[in-house]
Amino acid sequence: MPAAQNHTPTPELSPRRPGFQASGLGVAMFSSAVFGLSGSFAKSLLETGWSPGAAVTARLTGAALILALPAAWALRGRWSQLKDNWLTIMLFGLIGVAACQLFYFNAVALLSVGVALLLEYLAPVIIVLWLWAASRRRPRVLTAGGTLLSLAGLVLVLDLTGAVKVDLVGVLWGMAAAVCLAIYFFITAKENDTLPPIVLAAGGLLVGAAAMWLAAATGLLPMAFSTADTTLGPWLTPWWVPLAGLVVLATVLAYVSGVMAARALGSKVASFVSLTEVLFAVVWAWLLLGELPGTIQLLGGVLIVGGVILVRLDELRSPATIAPYDGGKGTQVPASPLEHANDVEPVP
Repeated sequence: MPAAQNHTPTPELSPRRPGFQASGLGVAMFSSAVFGLSGSFAKSLLETGWSPGAAVTARLTGAALILALPAAWALRGRWSQLKDNWLTIMLFGLIGVAACQLFYFNAVALLSVGVALLLEYLAPVIIVLWLWAASRRRPRVLTAGGTLLSLAGLVLVLDLTGAVKVDLVGVLWGMAAAVCLAIYFFITAKENDTLPPIVLAAGGLLVGAAAMWLAAATGLLPMAFSTADTTLGPWLTPWWVPLAGLVVLATVLAYVSGVMAARALGSKVASFVSLTEVLFAVVWAWLLLGELPGTIQLLGGVLIVGGVILVRLDELRSPATIAPYDGGKGTQVPASPLEHANDVEPVP
């Protein structure tokens, strides 16, 4: 690998204005808050007879249509960018959007929203274990400690000896969502400055929606819709209220604010702040659905999030390593295939 240039700092390492960072932090917290609504909105629909596939398809279709115009404006006639990045868009749409959401919504149908999301957030642990097995290089202390902490948290979240039994099928769906999320990070870890993030988001949503409709048309994916009223907190609402919230708040606004936060904070710091989504998801599920994980499961959630934080801290602390062939002169090379933070986070 050729030596990287040192005289120009990369965007992730360059200093940012304090005021700009402060506003970016608020936007990042807002993004986490609205992303965290997705499980509650989806579960309110699932409880009235919607199938997970129908909820995912409606969410992707609506969000893709809304983001189509901003994405076209971002391209401004540079349609060749779509051709050059078609594989990334396809993989993002099929795995990071369609499969990840479908598996997560299947988990939500059988588990509490908080437990389902905590299982999905094991993706960084899966990445660490995969890289360890593939490279046969032991991870650094913080990463190894964070992995062990998250695995201990998983045991508590499953609460195998508790009075309330966790649905095994729901757990498998949650773990499948985590695997899809890990694969997504591998797909988008490659540096890509040729495609605007909102174009990747809109393209991925469109591909994901098309894949869901195709699966439904061929009979592979059950589709069940309902126009029955839904319950959100103390309110009885028409079915389109949680659906609109799922599309507009938990997808479109969440994506746009997430991109804004990444631009203000740097994508690594923004993704670090996005860990608060777990907290928001639990609070929303408590307020809107009246469900709350048990004490042991909440403790397990704290361990999982703490473990992921340690892994993230290790990434933030070591954005680059010293090349072994440069005589210790400080030439920076990528520390791992995942050091580049993703332009667009997958929809949870």
